[in-house]
Amino acid sequence: MNATTERAAPEAARAAPLADLRARMIEAGLLVETGEDGLYGRSQTFEDVIDRLNDAVSALGADQHAEVLRFPPAMTRRDFEHSEYLKSFPELAGTIHAFQGNEAQHRRLLTALDEALAADAGARDDAWMDQQQPTRLVLVPAACYPVYPLMARRGPLPAGGATFDVLSYCFRHEPSLDPCRMQLFRMREYVQAGSPGQVMAFRQQWIRRGALLATLLGLPFAIDLANDPFFGRGGKIVADSQRAQQLKFELLVEIVTPGPPTACLSFNYHLDHFGALWRIACEDGSIAHTGCVGFGLERLALALFRHHGLDPDAWPAGVRDLLWGSPQAMREKIAAGLAEPA
Repeated sequence: MNATTERAAPEAARAAPLADLRARMIEAGLLVETGEDGLYGRSQTFEDVIDRLNDAVSALGADQHAEVLRFPPAMTRRDFEHSEYLKSFPELAGTIHAFQGNEAQHRRLLTALDEALAADAGARDDAWMDQQQPTRLVLVPAACYPVYPLMARRGPLPAGGATFDVLSYCFRHEPSLDPCRMQLFRMREYVQAGSPGQVMAFRQQWIRRGALLATLLGLPFAIDLANDPFFGRGGKIVADSQRAQQLKFELLVEIVTPGPPTACLSFNYHLDHFGALWRIACEDGSIAHTGCVGFGLERLALALFRHHGLDPDAWPAGVRDLLWGSPQAMREKIAAGLAEPA
């Protein structure tokens, strides 16, 4: 094989439709199967890419003076109930249960568990779960959800509004072989609360920043109007309204083919929905509006592996310089991109 053929082969492999990106990622050891669709272990290489992406997002938001908060992947059931998530996405929610019984109930649990283990894997029942009771915790569906009750407890916002930088593992119950649709994944968000003008300016600013990041990462992308997957027949009306008001945009990258492109970033304007729910007030007493930009870190990593190959050491020099160069060089490159005319 001559040098020209050596260069062309990887390019052809990357450009060819990927019938099963999941299988290739698992074969390369980047993702580790657990036996449950949408639940994976991650290799050191995969985690290194996530860390570098996280650093790039931090560099993008370095001038935001955001309050940095890191939440565990659980929130109180009380706050979750108040959020109205179950009205819109009941099929995605994840609750946390635990054994809370006495010794007799423990014996019943163990008997049911023994019977389940004695059965073939495909025939096992879940009778032992009858001994599990709901706890006061639920799994976090989006990284921003713990922020709104926090803002409400603090009282009126400052004059310039409030900006938060949050990161959390999130859960959504949608088992799938699509590696982009994981049940547990990390979401990095910047959240803005304040007046309508402040939140709209924030969202427009982050649409530009998201596009800059995708460009620097060498990813082909499109930004398009979108809606959340609201549940049921009534949800279609809500989704249509969301699109009509242009409340949600997404940065889309082709990752799994054939199939539609995948949303790797979302840019959301909630109007006064969370402000009214939680009674979050602006300095003048008006109900606060909120918005957020969400980075799907696993999806961005998958996009990089899809378009640049499964070996990060062979990724384009510009991408490697951005992600594995010095933090100062990363900040300077991003600052230079932000300084260019829109």
